[in-house]
Amino acid sequence: MVYSGTTTVGIECSDGIVFATDTRVMAGSYFIAHKHGKKIYQIDKHLAMTIAGGVADAQNVVDTLKYFSGLYRLERRLPIPVKSAARLTANVLFSSRLFPYIADVLVGGVDDIGASIFNIDLFGTLIQEKCVSTGSGSPVAYGILESEFKEGLPVSKGMLLATKAVRAAMSRNAGTGDSFDVSSITKDGYSELTEEEKNRLLPQVSGRS
Repeated sequence: MVYSGTTTVGIECSDGIVFATDTRVMAGSYFIAHKHGKKIYQIDKHLAMTIAGGVADAQNVVDTLKYFSGLYRLERRLPIPVKSAARLTANVLFSSRLFPYIADVLVGGVDDIGASIFNIDLFGTLIQEKCVSTGSGSPVAYGILESEFKEGLPVSKGMLLATKAVRAAMSRNAGTGDSFDVSSITKDGYSELTEEEKNRLLPQVSGRS
């Protein structure tokens, strides 16, 4: 059984990046296999990744990136640059293109250059984005993002927008639903909203509708 289905959102902000995803995991087209699947993964203190597509395939890519980013830090005593991590991910997916990982991932973080987000598809195509969504609910999410995104948003506003986009997809896409996760990376490192913080965020999101 292949587990899939999702909506992920990535937003580059003036002081960092924001990732948001739903938590529903589908088996086939209609069966909900899990209601609290994790789709945002911390790779390093300054680096994270979202997954969409086949869960097992995507988690394999996550594990590979964690290994090589840890090796880079160990050997050089420096965090791996975000673009290098994205290029490494693209190489992993490209090298498996004949028997591809069914995954569409976002790699993002903050390094000496600043905040950046990269979208990598199953064939290893690498595109830098300022505002991006992947997964089955992405057409709905883009309806919110394209109307409200502005360059230079602070992380606090980026969280509201990313949450609003994911929540919209949850209400209109069968492969997206149940709950949502929101994470951010700034110069201070990676953080993920608690359930209490997400509950406090929801009235603000509704107020923007």
